[in-house]
Amino acid sequence: MKFFVNFLSAFRIAASFAIIPTLMFQLYWTSLILFVLGALSDFFDGFLARKYNVCTKLGGVMDHIGDKLLVVNTLIMLTVMMPVWFIVVPVIILIARELYVSGLREFLGTQKIEMPVPKARFSLGKVKTTFQMITITAFLGLFALSTLVTPETISKSYLMAMNLLSQIGIIGLWVSLLASVWSATQYTFTFVEKLKKAKKK
Repeated sequence: MKFFVNFLSAFRIAASFAIIPTLMFQLYWTSLILFVLGALSDFFDGFLARKYNVCTKLGGVMDHIGDKLLVVNTLIMLTVMMPVWFIVVPVIILIARELYVSGLREFLGTQKIEMPVPKARFSLGKVKTTFQMITITAFLGLFALSTLVTPETISKSYLMAMNLLSQIGIIGLWVSLLASVWSATQYTFTFVEKLKKAKKK
């Protein structure tokens, strides 16, 4: 089971890079399938690791790397394909947030201080990740659906579906941005508290 759990994380890392050429060559259905499988692997590797108690440091690192690469690589490609401010701006902030939080963790690591996920009634990190997955799936679905639309097949239903996917993608992106900024604020407060406690010792 440990091998299978690590395989899922490795698959997610591989999928995150495979999505880049599939989008470049407009293989949108392939991109969509790769991303959905990668997103599902994110859920199942964590679920199986906890259920069968096969959590390892290597698995945790691979899981974290896979999550970030899958989302960041795909978001960057989407900004290239849709260079409009209401997509580019939140994506830049989302990526900057990931670098910022990683920087805080790395600094505390040099001080041999662990920084756990801030406790709250609900996990903002999970909210952020969930909406990012929804956003990317909606945008990839939009591009995939566009390949089926021709002057002969275009209809009101197609246009409504494409408009709905577009709205879901944009709203989901901004919701994930708000959750991202909020969670980064929590991490900052936790970072300051950890430093204060370390100085007192």
